[in-house]
Amino acid sequence: MSEPDEEVSPEAGVTTGSLARRLGVSPTTLRSWDRRYGLGPAARAKGRHRRWMPDDIATVLEMCRLTAAGIPPAEAARAAKAAEAARGAKGTKERADESGTRHAPAPLPRPASGFAAAPAAVPAPLPVPARASRSGSGLPLGHVRQECRGLARAAVRLDAVAVQELLTAAVRTHGMVVTWEEIVAPALQAVGRKWQSAGERYVEVEHLLSWHISATIRHVYVCAASARTASRSAPVILACVPGEQHTLPLEALNAALAERAVTTLMLGSAVPAEALVAAVQRVGPSGVVLWSQSAATANIPLAHHVAATRWGVRGARTRSRVLLTGPGWRRTQPCGLPRPRDLREALSMLDAQDLGNPLALDA
Repeated sequence: MSEPDEEVSPEAGVTTGSLARRLGVSPTTLRSWDRRYGLGPAARAKGRHRRWMPDDIATVLEMCRLTAAGIPPAEAARAAKAAEAARGAKGTKERADESGTRHAPAPLPRPASGFAAAPAAVPAPLPVPARASRSGSGLPLGHVRQECRGLARAAVRLDAVAVQELLTAAVRTHGMVVTWEEIVAPALQAVGRKWQSAGERYVEVEHLLSWHISATIRHVYVCAASARTASRSAPVILACVPGEQHTLPLEALNAALAERAVTTLMLGSAVPAEALVAAVQRVGPSGVVLWSQSAATANIPLAHHVAATRWGVRGARTRSRVLLTGPGWRRTQPCGLPRPRDLREALSMLDAQDLGNPLALDA
């Protein structure tokens, strides 16, 4: 029998259904964890449905964080229960210390300086976290890496800290290309499909995930660019065509090029045609990458115009190589310009084109 969804006060606890919604998991998952691993409400009122109290929620939250990191459920459950026991022991000690020093209050702790404040040993029982469905997240992921599943779970439960930790760890372990193609892109695509099938639901999940992905990618770019020595080679211009707002894939390519010590000029979303051509003429790039997400923004005449744009001094004029990236171009007729299918292929094409040497033309 399903439990009622009415709101209850924190002192009275929350129902399994309410907690499941906050965690982004199914009530069946919570009951399964209770049955298999003993991760259920510690107290049950007689004649009433089960109520989850703050300590219970903190334990399930820890379970969600651990499984999102790829730890097997049985092992995660043991760790979550150990953390619960540690919290209980700490609380008992603090109460004993408080009663023994009631007349001698401890001085206030000194504030941490800078950004070095230590994180809490045990996460507080926040009203969000989780596990999930088909992939453990309710998202249609299919066969993907465990890191992708963990990222999807954290996003669905709106656990911003876990999302950022997982993205940072993925980039550190795998680099930008693997992180984008095998972890980030599948999660984004699954969220997009879920959003389309569920109406307005999951919009907040997509926004949270996109923001943290963008922040992570830009951090990769900044770190790689700051470590790079000065280069006189012509940069690669990256730009979304007019009307195109989707920048994340282009940001990923920008960061991946920075990891390879390639100088780039990222112009961002919806670059006006006149501004794009002006940038090509002013900068003299070795390559221009144009992104289009949909056929509505795939402007073939503009792409040809950019590819034909000449720049440089009279007698030694050159033009830039142009790559058309994004699914929008694939829905148009072939136009003679290269169309890489993914991040790896785009990098391969750019590497093969000897980025330091634009196409030389006759005067």
